[in-house]
Amino acid sequence: MNHDLSEAFKTTVLCATGASSLRVLGVIQELWSGYGKILRLELHGADVETVVVKHVTVPLAGNHPRGWNSDISHQRKVESYRVETNWYKDWNDRCGAGVRTPKFLAFDRVGDEVLLVLEDLDAAGFPARLNGLTTNQIENCLTWLANFHATFMGAKPGDLWEIGTYWHLDTRPDELEVLDDPALKNAAKAIDIKLNSAQFKTLVHGDAKLANFCFSENGDDVAMLDFQYVGGGCGMKDVAYFIGSCLDERACEARESPLLDAYFSSLRAALAIHHPDINPDEVEAEWRELFPVAWTDFHRFLKGWCPGHWKITGYSERLASQVIGRL
Repeated sequence: MNHDLSEAFKTTVLCATGASSLRVLGVIQELWSGYGKILRLELHGADVETVVVKHVTVPLAGNHPRGWNSDISHQRKVESYRVETNWYKDWNDRCGAGVRTPKFLAFDRVGDEVLLVLEDLDAAGFPARLNGLTTNQIENCLTWLANFHATFMGAKPGDLWEIGTYWHLDTRPDELEVLDDPALKNAAKAIDIKLNSAQFKTLVHGDAKLANFCFSENGDDVAMLDFQYVGGGCGMKDVAYFIGSCLDERACEARESPLLDAYFSSLRAALAIHHPDINPDEVEAEWRELFPVAWTDFHRFLKGWCPGHWKITGYSERLASQVIGRL
C-alpha cells in the first residue's frame, strides 16, 4: 500500500518545519472507516527529528466497521475533520501547561484531501499508550480534563461543534431509530435537553477515551490527541465517557464517588486560576447532578449503535433507569 504524500503536501511539511527533506517512517494508524491515515515522518535539517501528519482522504464508498454507511454518517465524519482543523488553527494554542496537546505546525488542503502537521508527542516525552491505569494515572487524566474544562469554561464553540461529542443525539438519528429500549428511546430528547440546558458550559473534548491519552514513560504525565468532536457542553460528558472507557462495571460503580471527588478537586483549583469569578460550589452542584445524565446519554447511543457492546452493563442500566425516573 502506498503511504507516500503528494509533492504539494511534502512542500507544506518542509516549509512548516524548515526541513531539507523528509521520509515517511510508517503508518501510526488508519483513520476510522477508510478516511485516511496518520503517518510519522522523519525530517532532515529541521529542529525536530520527526513530526506526525494526519492525512484525510474522503473515500468514494462507505466502509464502516459496523455497517453505518449513511450519508448522515459520511457528513458527520467530514464535518469532524473540518472541526479538528479549526481546533488546531484557532484554539489549540490557548491550552496551558496542564492541558498538553500536540503543537500545531501547519495545515493544507488540496481538493478533498486535508493535511494536518503536528508535533510528535512520542518524541516530546509522551511515548506510552496504556490499556490499564493505576488510580493515580486515572486521576491524572481526570486532572487533564478538569484543566481543559476550566480553561474553556463559558467559551462559545464558534467554528467547532455547537454541541460536542461524537454521540450527540442530533447527529445520531439512525442509532436512535433502531434503539430497542422504549423507555430510553422516549427519554432521549429530554436527556439531551437537560444536558444542553446546563448553566455552566465549557468545551468538551468529545472523545475522551483512554486510547486518546498519551503518557510519559513513567505514566505520570499525560497529553491528549484527537479533537474531531470538540465542542460545547457539560464537562460531565467527557468525565463519564472517560471513566467508562478504562474501568469495568464493578469498578465504575465502586469508584464513581472518589473519582468524581478527584475531578472536582482539580476543577476547583483550575477554576481559581482561569475563572476566579465563577463559584466552584455552583459548578460542582450542577455537574454532579448531571453525571448520571451524561452517562445515560452515551448509554442511549451505545444501545442503538451496538446492542451487544461490553459497556452495556447492569450499572449503566441502573443509572439510566434512575435518570429516566427523575425526568
